[in-house]
Amino acid sequence: EAQVVESGGGLVHSGGSLRLSCTASGFSFEDYAIGWFRQAPGKDREGVSCINSSDGSTTYAPSAKGRFTISSDNAKNTVYLQMNSLTPEDTAVYYCAAEYPQCGSMWYDYWGQGTQVTVSS
Repeated sequence: EAQVVESGGGLVHSGGSLRLSCTASGFSFEDYAIGWFRQAPGKDREGVSCINSSDGSTTYAPSAKGRFTISSDNAKNTVYLQMNSLTPEDTAVYYCAAEYPQCGSMWYDYWGQGTQVTVSS
């Protein structure tokens, strides 16, 4: 079964850090980009960051630039999102998705179930 699974969410104080993981299985990881998204209560889902597995190129939303870092371990079929300097505005459910064939194509084949990130003030 092809899938992506998120992990690493939790509760952290403002200014703290978390690292999310997205592990893919059942499909050719190198043929996809992996994107991170988030959705806060009452708000639309927004893109946070994306990485192309083929060449490691990355994109970031303005809200993530300078604070979040996306990386990929192709040997483990896993993408990480390192989040630093977190604020309560970062509180949301974070999802990863496999996007074919690259960031920005908006062709999403697989979505994870989401992981909750809560930042307390």
